[in-house]
Amino acid sequence: MRLHAVLVLFCLGLSQKAFSVSPPPNIIIIFADDLGFGDLGCFGHPSSRTPNLDRLAAGGLRFTDFYSSSPVCSPSRAALLTGRYQTRSGIYPGVLYPGSRGGLPLNETTIAEILKPLGYATAMVGKWHLGVGPNRTYLPINQGFDQYLGVPYSHDQGPCQNLTCFPPNIKCFGKCDQGVVTVPLFLNDKIQQQPVHFPDLVASYDKFATDFISSSAKGKRPFFLYYASHHTHYPQFAGKQSTGQSLRGPFGDALLEFDNTVGALLEALVASGIQNNTFMFFTSDNGPELMRMSRGGNAGLLKCGKGTTYEGGMREPAIAYWPGKIQPGSPEWKAGAKQSK
Repeated sequence: MRLHAVLVLFCLGLSQKAFSVSPPPNIIIIFADDLGFGDLGCFGHPSSRTPNLDRLAAGGLRFTDFYSSSPVCSPSRAALLTGRYQTRSGIYPGVLYPGSRGGLPLNETTIAEILKPLGYATAMVGKWHLGVGPNRTYLPINQGFDQYLGVPYSHDQGPCQNLTCFPPNIKCFGKCDQGVVTVPLFLNDKIQQQPVHFPDLVASYDKFATDFISSSAKGKRPFFLYYASHHTHYPQFAGKQSTGQSLRGPFGDALLEFDNTVGALLEALVASGIQNNTFMFFTSDNGPELMRMSRGGNAGLLKCGKGTTYEGGMREPAIAYWPGKIQPGSPEWKAGAKQSK
């Protein structure tokens, strides 16, 4: 059950009959960062606060044997969006950096580029990590997305990496000797803020995403939303609402803020009356960064984590949710993967 293949079949069906019979389904992909197989309450963690993800799992399909295509960020994201092994697009074997010249080739076809000709509004929020390039060539708005708000690479790829990013002791950027610029926040292809103020970042993301859902619903347009969170990649951060509210310290607070985002998206769907016509899929790019110990996530009973091809590096939590279409509470024991061929 490969995610991209499922969405392609969706599109083929939509192009033939669905438009004339009923409104085509909206599609939301929620992508976590460095989240381990054992990090969520619905996957067995005893102290994680993830009520909204648990709600998705209880009301949808919980995958217990779902795999990423790669144990690191950029290759995994290329495979997710194109449905092809990352070696085919050249986003391999490592990740892209702020100074990288390349990116996801424009001749690759993304999910967004399949859906736009079918009348879909498309938007991306969060971590891109598939290149910026000369004249911002490789940003999402050149890869099928109508709108984009986010950081074009990993949020730790700024001048300071080992910092505390929680209020009131906010030290998310500073004068550190790593030879790179402060992390920018892009709106489409323009820098909106630099450096990013991380404790307020997710609130901005959530507003952008929920406004997109609302405006698409009001305009009676089907939509594709790709929400690629920075959580729970190290160094963790969170806003005032989530800071100090979990039992797992900084990691748990970041995870709670991520879960609150899931809740905000669900509320937006209900407010617009489109919750029963929206397919949601959640998973993570790769496993936890275990070298960070309590700040790096939990692979459960699986061996190793991020950066390895052992189970802990590539086997991810995953949930599919579509009220009225997916039977609630049923686990899926078969293997799934994020790419086709």
